Amino acid sequence: MTPTTIEVFADIWCPFTHVGLRLVVAERTRLARNDVVLRVRPWPLELVNGMPMSFDATEDHARDLVEQVSPGLFAGLARETFPTSTMPALALVEAAYRRDARLGEAMSLRLRDALFEEGRDISDSGVLAEISDEMVAPPAEAYDADAVMASLEEGRLRGVLGSPHFFCGMSDAFCPSLDLSRDEHGALRAKRSTEGLRNFLGACLGAQTTDDH
Repeated sequence: MTPTTIEVFADIWCPFTHVGLRLVVAERTRLARNDVVLRVRPWPLELVNGMPMSFDATEDHARDLVEQVSPGLFAGLARETFPTSTMPALALVEAAYRRDARLGEAMSLRLRDALFEEGRDISDSGVLAEISDEMVAPPAEAYDADAVMASLEEGRLRGVLGSPHFFCGMSDAFCPSLDLSRDEHGALRAKRSTEGLRNFLGACLGAQTTDDH
């Protein structure tokens, strides 16, 4: 069976992506759609926003997600090991995809677990080398760093709204697995959007995703 690719423009230190990708993988498992592969494209927020991600803002969002959506996640998020940049890690993901689509997906998910669940500094070259060896993945080369920049430009042309933005076939959606809003005081309100995710995947995969398999 020819794999179906879902593209996701996202950054590694985005907490919404960490939760969103896990929900997509869980839904893929529920549907027994092993033919579906996630192509997580670089969307480097430090370049989009003109500055690195703030630990305080990331921690606030992570706390909201833990309280409202995914209890138990973000156990390793720590100021001391919060990365100063994700550019080297994004390049490492590109190197893994260059070898194999499933290895690239696995590397993308692994680095998020390393950051958010294990408290590892994914901007540290030694940490990246250890993870690369663990995954039996190639190291990043100069053209992988170039691919990160090319992805940023492509994402801008395609109208990426933020991290994570999903594309599949003629369908696209910003963070379809989460319903995000703010109350009258500006506080984040987040909840799992099972309907949103299944509607997106249904349009993407051309199949009923609301039926249990």
